Amino acid sequence: NLGWKGCSKQWYQRRVRATIEELDAKMREHETESHEGKRIVEAVWPIFKVHHQKSRYIYDLFYKRKAISRELYDYCLKEKIADANLIAKWKKDGYERLCCLRCIQVKDTNFGTNCICRVPREKLEEMKIVECVHCGCRGCSG
Repeated sequence: NLGWKGCSKQWYQRRVRATIEELDAKMREHETESHEGKRIVEAVWPIFKVHHQKSRYIYDLFYKRKAISRELYDYCLKEKIADANLIAKWKKDGYERLCCLRCIQVKDTNFGTNCICRVPREKLEEMKIVECVHCGCRGCSG
């Protein structure tokens, strides 16, 4: 039980909780599945994806649909149901579709640049498939 408070409509509170619990179950499933036949970095990609989905869900409910209260939104951030740092980046121009924070951390790259998934598709070679090493993203630059 996550102690969901602050949502004015009981039915919506249950719906939000149900979605988050479903994503948590998906996360646990990915954490326990076999990594046989995958590269080491590929094993965590599904976990990054679910983490992103949970944060995007809460972000959309609060900022886009205006469907949850500030109190419930703050609770989700405080309890780390959603990633506050990732959401803070989504609010900035150019980062609306950011996949994960590691892709913009220049200290994690050999040449001190952003991840390949942050390069706009029109600036890449034609027919080149891009895949981020950190999270498996195939292009989040817009």
